Amino acid sequence: MRSAEVPATISDSVNAAILAVSEDRLAGFQTDPFAEIAERTGISVETVIERIVAMVCAGTIRRVRQTLLSTSLAGGALCAWEVPPERLDAAFDFMFHEDPFSGHVVIRTTDAISAGSTYRLWTTLKVPQGFSLRKHAQWLAGQVGAERFRLMPARLLFTLGVGHVRRRGLEPGARAPEPGRPLDTSIVELSELEWRVLVALKREFCAAEIVRDLWASRAREAGVDFETFVEVARSLDARRVIGRFSTFLEHVKPTAGNERVTRYNALFHWAVPPGREIEAGCEVARHYVITHAYWREGGPEFHDVNVMAVAHGMEKPAVLAHKAAIDEHLREAGVTFSYSNVFWGGRSEIKPSEIAPSAYRGFCEARGIDPETMRAQGEEGASA
Repeated sequence: MRSAEVPATISDSVNAAILAVSEDRLAGFQTDPFAEIAERTGISVETVIERIVAMVCAGTIRRVRQTLLSTSLAGGALCAWEVPPERLDAAFDFMFHEDPFSGHVVIRTTDAISAGSTYRLWTTLKVPQGFSLRKHAQWLAGQVGAERFRLMPARLLFTLGVGHVRRRGLEPGARAPEPGRPLDTSIVELSELEWRVLVALKREFCAAEIVRDLWASRAREAGVDFETFVEVARSLDARRVIGRFSTFLEHVKPTAGNERVTRYNALFHWAVPPGREIEAGCEVARHYVITHAYWREGGPEFHDVNVMAVAHGMEKPAVLAHKAAIDEHLREAGVTFSYSNVFWGGRSEIKPSEIAPSAYRGFCEARGIDPETMRAQGEEGASA
């Protein structure tokens, strides 16, 4: 348990300095992440650990973990679900509590009736290698009573981060001097040893596990010595499987001191001309306010949208001002768009999606499903 005297609010200057680094600045595998935060902030490593533990115990930080570039490890997609209004909350609860392969679960609305606005439930969905994303989505649809769904795999990523604290107070249009860079989503195959290390590596840390010698217990969990654990982790990092070491803030609900990290979660849509998706995505990703940007095909359900991005903010007009600045920047860059929209997030929960093949087999068997019937076979479509 933390001492009540240790500040756990995001407005505390020491915590804000730590979070500005720890949210999304520790790229790759870090053998000593807390020392790295200490070096970058000038705050002692003992204080860094003490403050992170305090924020975890207070609920300010909801999760501390090594993230993965899971698009390289499992077939995934953003999935929009059309669910009868009377079943919407129950469907939300099922996706969050009962399906370990659904990550972000969000109920979204638009400011006006528009293409796709009847798709209120949005989730991220990842299914481990060898299994069918479409078959799992069809199973989920049957469980929650969804009338239709649209799978939108990421063709390319342009940015992937969080950094809510360091993004506060940004002026609309603030952007990097150079375009973003597209990131591939090709699947990487792993050995049995690599999966053992990866499963131990990715599990989130409880408060009691947040210590300086962070990885020793995880090496034991993986059944290898510490040197082997680090060697495998570094090789996975070199193969672009590892994301970042991160402290994820609770950015929807009030935290310590009744503070909120952000109030508005916006999913921006643009339909740019075919062939301009990469250019458009790289230009969108230049804007510092954007936490995620992708090339995804929305199809006719969403006016053939093909570039999507996520931004957060404390005030709705400020988020819309950022959107307007990005729109104007795209036009200045010579990238037109025939349609654009904003899908606002309401009720929201986030958890890491399970990506281990062994976990999927166990999930199926526990529900009386033959895992072999859930295998991927050939090309899978998006709509259902």
